[in-house]
Amino acid sequence: MKFVLIDHIVEQTADRIVAVKQVSLAEEYLQDHFPSFPVLPGVLMIEAMTQAARAMLAPRGNPRLVLGEVKALKFGNMVRPGEQLEIEVGLVKDAGDGSYVCRGTGRVRRAGQAQTDAAGDATAVSGRFTMRPVSEWVARRTED
Repeated sequence: MKFVLIDHIVEQTADRIVAVKQVSLAEEYLQDHFPSFPVLPGVLMIEAMTQAARAMLAPRGNPRLVLGEVKALKFGNMVRPGEQLEIEVGLVKDAGDGSYVCRGTGRVRRAGQAQTDAAGDATAVSGRFTMRPVSEWVARRTED
């Protein structure tokens, strides 16, 4: 099953992208996560950042990038049906071997307004991650 977790791109430069995912109760995965309190699964927030990074990096010539590593990942607020996940991804480093280190943040929004927690933070997910070419990922998997 393929999940499309970017509804539209708000802005994009060579080293930064902002995209939005509108979370709807009609999405099948919310029926099980959790039945009485549906929220966007954390792994799909990571996938949304990955898809945004792939869109940002595609003009560099390798659209077949996969998630290679995640570091310093933090989850904060939950994203519920009717809310948006605003994803911002920035390029931290071009590793020179076809891999890219990125920093991503997902913020909760409802009707264009940030949904903050008691401390005033709207962050749902944040962290650093590496996008690697598919060929490198396949090579690593066959070595194991």
